[in-house]
Amino acid sequence: MIAIEDLRLAVALSRCESLSAAARVLNVSPPALSMRLRKLETQLGITLANRDARRLSLTADGERFAQESAHLLEQLEALPESFKQHDERLVGTLRLAAPFGYGRQRIAPLLARFAKLHPQLCLHLDLRETPWPDRHDSDAVIHIGSLNDSLWIARPLAHNHRWLCASPAYLEQHGVPSTPDELACHRCICIRENDEDVTLWHLSKGQAKKTLRIEPALLSNDGSVARRWPSRGWASSCARSGTSATPLPAAGW
Repeated sequence: MIAIEDLRLAVALSRCESLSAAARVLNVSPPALSMRLRKLETQLGITLANRDARRLSLTADGERFAQESAHLLEQLEALPESFKQHDERLVGTLRLAAPFGYGRQRIAPLLARFAKLHPQLCLHLDLRETPWPDRHDSDAVIHIGSLNDSLWIARPLAHNHRWLCASPAYLEQHGVPSTPDELACHRCICIRENDEDVTLWHLSKGQAKKTLRIEPALLSNDGSVARRWPSRGWASSCARSGTSATPLPAAGW
């Protein structure tokens, strides 16, 4: 039976110019290596190498055997790693950065469930106003809006639109705006995200679109704070989809 030492012998012979050099690579004496080579040739019934006092060269059969030996050794070395790849357990540390509101409401509950599935994984959730580009040391960043940095790979997770909302108490006191331009007469709330122009509102109804500049009465970088203000009778705001805000009735514009 061919042993793993025979495979290593063939590879060493293919990479060395003499038996002495091959013996040094395998950390054996030249006589021991020569004896092993003769034994292997007898077992296979072929001549693997042409050798003289100064130079070593493989025969055609020797070249083929050396190539097959190298391939088998590579497979043996990769065998443990192939089993690790089929192990579904995740270990290590995963660092995730996300905006305040979206991270608190959407990402944090998902990470809690994910942690139960992978108890050996340590999860770091970093919530901040502008997770991108602040957190370059994160493994992944949840970002709202477009991303212009070509060094990162972006994947869309979901559509996230804004809705124009107001509290019933505010509308009862100040009336429902019938056109977007009437918003200039109302006390509006703006949510600041990333570097966007938060006072420039883009409204749409069906195919109709309108862009207008707002003078905010209140402004915050925390979406949950901005949503609580209308519930206390303050103004109207643009809340993100997926939040617990009530949109304004459709205006007739």
